[in-house]
Amino acid sequence: MTDIKNYADNYTILVVDDTIENLALMGELLKDDYKVKIANSGEKALRIAMADNPPDLILLDIMMPGMDGYEVCLKLKQEPRTFEIPVIFLTAKSETADEEMGLKLGAVDYITKPISPPIVMARVSTHLKLKKATDLLRNRNRDLALEMERIAGQALAAQEMTILALASLAETRDDDTGNHLRRTQRYVEFLARQLQDHPRFREFLTESNIVMLYKSAPLHDIGKVGIPDQILNKPGRLTDEEFEIMKTHTLIGRGALERAEKILGSKADFLEVAKVIALSHHERWNGEGYPHQLAGDEIPVAARLMAVADFYDSLVNDRIYRAALSHEKVTEMIRAERGKHFDPDIVDIFLNNQQAFIQIFNQFRD
Repeated sequence: MTDIKNYADNYTILVVDDTIENLALMGELLKDDYKVKIANSGEKALRIAMADNPPDLILLDIMMPGMDGYEVCLKLKQEPRTFEIPVIFLTAKSETADEEMGLKLGAVDYITKPISPPIVMARVSTHLKLKKATDLLRNRNRDLALEMERIAGQALAAQEMTILALASLAETRDDDTGNHLRRTQRYVEFLARQLQDHPRFREFLTESNIVMLYKSAPLHDIGKVGIPDQILNKPGRLTDEEFEIMKTHTLIGRGALERAEKILGSKADFLEVAKVIALSHHERWNGEGYPHQLAGDEIPVAARLMAVADFYDSLVNDRIYRAALSHEKVTEMIRAERGKHFDPDIVDIFLNNQQAFIQIFNQFRD
């Protein structure tokens, strides 16, 4: 018994049998090495197993009045609280079909009566060792998962800090935008969620990409940090020459984000969407936009969504070079540009959900 005690670790064994003599026999056999609980019915066994301090292993008879051992095992394996408790059938049923049934129900072993005490003790010890090893592995996996979650949370926080820092830099160079960054962020997210199941968009608009769209949207005009003040803050219309300089903010923006990647020391996947938006949100559906004159589906989805959001918000708010237009006026302009400036399906979502845009505008009004 000495070797068995080394592995006993104060384990509790539940013995389930409707015969008093069998309970007494098993209790006497196990008491020196384990804490023993007994149950003379399936119902009582389940109550003990599902209590606050469940047993570590169950020795279960099959032939009992009322709820038999098979049913008890089935219920134990269906209940998350007791699913992991190893069950060993201890029974007079010796047919192969009986043993097969017991193992199919989830038992770890099957011992027929009359019992051999050394065999019972050896198998109990073996399955408790296995349980101990399984519990250790499960706990380590759980701890590893928690650690990975913690590390992922730190990485996510670093991403968000990077994006917010870059977005704040853009805001400092364009005072008139006010809450423009926050509004466009929410316009883009709303459009994306409305299009999430659309056949043309569902491949890109995964949940993770929508989250990244939301986080990246404030960086769409980060390239304005490289535009001279006399052009960026000019109160009147830009000359053709000045507008050509203004258009370079798309290239400057992508370049700034690429330099940020180099500073971070590796390719930052979380900046991929931001680079796409910064570069391409002034492309037009008909190919007349900038900087690369992309057309139709050549324009990345993220940039197409931002194009509508940015156009709407820029026009319904005051700018240093012009007064705000009404929601109705801007809506008609977007409708007129369906299939020209903007992706037709995105325009349709906007037109069918104007109230949502109005609510976002009012929530984050300058």
